[in-house]
Amino acid sequence: MNKYRSILMLVVLLCGLCIAGCENNSPSNGAETEPSDQTGQEERNVTLRVLTNRVDLVENGVFKKYADQFSELYPGVTVTFEGVLNYASDIMVRLSTRNLGDVLLLPNNIKNEDLPDYFEPLNDSLFEDIRFADFKAHGGARYGIATGASTTGIVYNKEAFRKAGITEIPTTLEAFYAACEKLKNAGILPVYLNYGAQWPLMTWGEDLVSYMTGNADYLNNMVNEEEPWQIDNPWGQAITIVKTLINRGYVEKQMMSNQWETSKTEIADGRAAMYLMGNWVINQVIAAGAESEDIGFFPFPYDNSEKRYAPLSPDWFVGVSKFSDNKQLAEAWVKFFVNESGYVDDSGFLPVNEAKQPSLPQFQQFLSYDIELLERRVPNDLLLEIANSAQISFWSGDFIQEWIAAPDLQKAFDGYNERWKAARTITES
Repeated sequence: MNKYRSILMLVVLLCGLCIAGCENNSPSNGAETEPSDQTGQEERNVTLRVLTNRVDLVENGVFKKYADQFSELYPGVTVTFEGVLNYASDIMVRLSTRNLGDVLLLPNNIKNEDLPDYFEPLNDSLFEDIRFADFKAHGGARYGIATGASTTGIVYNKEAFRKAGITEIPTTLEAFYAACEKLKNAGILPVYLNYGAQWPLMTWGEDLVSYMTGNADYLNNMVNEEEPWQIDNPWGQAITIVKTLINRGYVEKQMMSNQWETSKTEIADGRAAMYLMGNWVINQVIAAGAESEDIGFFPFPYDNSEKRYAPLSPDWFVGVSKFSDNKQLAEAWVKFFVNESGYVDDSGFLPVNEAKQPSLPQFQQFLSYDIELLERRVPNDLLLEIANSAQISFWSGDFIQEWIAAPDLQKAFDGYNERWKAARTITES
């Protein structure tokens, strides 16, 4: 009897140890839960790696300021940054290697159905009153939140305009060319294309054709066309404007070299007059030495009609890498970066939160013109599938660069039309 009583007591003891062990591993005691600001911070020693296209803000210490603020909220967490110069193209290579850090900007050239392969779903609470909330969504989950909103127009140096004798803002394409001629005669570079940097050329391509027609679905509707590129349609109209600027000597002479950082100083100093760019560049020009009151912003007069459209677009979307070892802290950084860091105002963006008002004074000048803002549409998966199959990298600027340099634009278009037609056939089969 004593033997059986001993066995019974041993079993009870082991069960008690098991229950205690199971309770200690319960989520209610800290595992797999949100990081707490109140407990365990003195023991946390985590480094978050963030990939970004904003090399300038990495180098000038602005991002370090954000990281320090975040570390105050989450002691023991260090945020480091990797600036990627040619982000649009380089990040596509990084996807295949899974070298994505913890937080990164979502590539524009992958289909939404592929997002779950690389990114972690974000909490729905991040998207209350947020514009473009479903741009990067699939299967009921959202994988990226816009870092800011912007419109596109002519960013210009007012003092350069005064020196050239330009007294009225051009509201037609012919008046725009006339202003360029006055600037050229005054020894001022009229328009900086940043041809060598490549990516800024998208503002003259898919960005421009997305709003100049007044049809926010223009790009998505290309999936129904076998030959979408023609001289006499918006693509031809947009590229012809650029080629006209080049042929008349209105753009930088050293076109092949990457002069992006230099161009901001040139605009700030008034040696160059204009960009076709998003409002986000305004604060960068001011940081390069311009006074805020000397920088203006007006809608691009892409034709001679009275009606004028401009886009309301999301900037890059930020999300959490599926391969991060610190997904909850990475999401906490995403929330902080978009809502609390000050990045939206520092970068001259319009807020993506519909309840907030833009602080950029130049945007008020922009709105004083008779324009209609078109909210950008989500690129549909079929558009991206055809483009990827045709090896046409939208939003990178590379094929725009090729078209601008082509002696025969329609011939260059014909080559791309053939690739597009073949890609459509493949996707339909």
